[in-house]
Amino acid sequence: METKWSVYAKRADFNAIAEKYHIDPVVARVIRNRDIIEDADIYRYLNGTMSDLHSPRLMADMDKGTYLMQKAIAHGEKIRVIADYDVDGVMSGFVLTDGLRRLGANVSCKIPHRVKDGYGMNTRLIEEAHEDGVQTIITCDNGISAFDAVALAKSYDMTVIVTDHHMVPYETAEDGTHTYHLVPADAVVDIHRKDCSYPFKGLCGTAVAYKFLQALYERMEKTFDADEMYVPFVALATVCDIMDLTDENRIFVRHGLATIKQTNNIGMRALLRATELVDKEISSYHFGFILGPCINAMGRLGDANDSLALFFSEDPAEAYRMACRMVEQNTIRKAMTEEGASQAIALVEEHYDDDKILVVYMPKLHESLAGIVAGKLKEKYYRPAIVLTDAREETEEDADTRSSESEMAHVKGSGRSIEGYHLYDALQECSELLIKFGGHALAAGVTLRKQDVDALRSQLNAKLHADADVFTPVVQLDVAMPMSYISTKLVRDLEQLEPFGKANEKPTFGQARLRIKSAEQFGSDGQYIRLQFMDEQGFTTEGVDFHAKEFLCNIKMWFNDEECDRMLKGLPNNVCLDVAYYPAINSYRGRNILQVKPICYRKSQV
Repeated sequence: METKWSVYAKRADFNAIAEKYHIDPVVARVIRNRDIIEDADIYRYLNGTMSDLHSPRLMADMDKGTYLMQKAIAHGEKIRVIADYDVDGVMSGFVLTDGLRRLGANVSCKIPHRVKDGYGMNTRLIEEAHEDGVQTIITCDNGISAFDAVALAKSYDMTVIVTDHHMVPYETAEDGTHTYHLVPADAVVDIHRKDCSYPFKGLCGTAVAYKFLQALYERMEKTFDADEMYVPFVALATVCDIMDLTDENRIFVRHGLATIKQTNNIGMRALLRATELVDKEISSYHFGFILGPCINAMGRLGDANDSLALFFSEDPAEAYRMACRMVEQNTIRKAMTEEGASQAIALVEEHYDDDKILVVYMPKLHESLAGIVAGKLKEKYYRPAIVLTDAREETEEDADTRSSESEMAHVKGSGRSIEGYHLYDALQECSELLIKFGGHALAAGVTLRKQDVDALRSQLNAKLHADADVFTPVVQLDVAMPMSYISTKLVRDLEQLEPFGKANEKPTFGQARLRIKSAEQFGSDGQYIRLQFMDEQGFTTEGVDFHAKEFLCNIKMWFNDEECDRMLKGLPNNVCLDVAYYPAINSYRGRNILQVKPICYRKSQV
């Protein structure tokens, strides 16, 4: 895939910043590249604590919502928390329910079934709550678009409080103006309300639920000692929901990573044990690629309420059995994902390779995997991708109004997008084809009639407004830095910028025209390759973790088999690469060896 390499050219007095904060000037450049400019922001970025979080009372309807909840608790009302089936939903469901119970609330939590219910609060869940005698409903990580469900709840004289972080639904007029529609709940706490003055709009659903509890405890004059109790859950949800790791999110995740091993939650401790993380230093990678997928797997292949139950468990042995089952389910899910991704790639290659916006219909794919497979397509082709599959269940209302199977059969799916293409806005332009949809710039869920799939594909591509450059991935270098500059202090200073993730990506450095002095395959079956780079001054640096099969294939294609063979034998050769990398330290037998890990590479233009 063709890539464009670019180097940041943002300006500041890097030496002054470095001196003030006792960091390397290169690290000061990286901070400036993240658009952190003012002294107060730099200090907060490097040293922010939980005391730097914004007041929850700045959120619209926060006072109203906490008043209604305080009243419900005081009157002993039955309260029902309705969450979502992903990691953010499970975490927010646990945090909100547990926090309310500690205030004496008579509260239960329900997560909709991914297949039977679909996303968010629906009328079936309201009917169920009504039968159970529930008087107050509070949502977390959903509810902002649940108009029918809220209306039904109000018809039963229920109090409804919505806490959410998703976009408020809107209609677009011909002149481009938006008309926003707020659900008719008694209180709507959502950072994306136009009248919400909360200064940071990037919170996940669990963080909004946490803020609600914080304000409620303050109102009820109770101590909200939640640092070790709830912050790891907020941090995990923030990473897994791919929120920007800036402002408050950076503080939540840093603090959550630092405290998760001290958690008193029996279920979380069991999950750490089942995933073999107890003795490891936990990073945002472990949140996003190990813990999160295990929690998600239950909601994808079964019932997310099983994941939720883990965190309420009070029996360590039972909790460990539950956590192990989640790990097993995730293993099954990964195998299903790989098979689905292979089939999706084959469909794209055969039918849709010329489309800029990929819409792939896979009738037999398990619908819970649609979003993951869409993400795989996005990564491979660097194009927005929507994967659709047959809806496995339909509501009674659907069955009653369906005139014929061919006309009204529904498909459901998920989309993943790239920077520069706002998926939610694009779907809004095709809303006449959609039964329902929701999401944000980089991810969305959709339901539509099967007969409209081709029309959706055509319209999304025909209405494409994005610049052509959007579809060329950019390798964005923070600094064009020779490897000879790397030092132990620089690596340690860079660690202060963690946790890395969306909007706070791991820094990328680059050096051009590097020769390969030697190359050695390693690993159980030689799957990796270790290189000795040599610059034009003869300075050598070790590079590790290059994937051997892909690397050797590229070298043979860019140069030839003979040059590749000479490189592998450590003989003089003409292999010359530009390398984007991240510096690291390999501690081995008491020695610290400086090395680089590849981000990407290309043939040098010499």
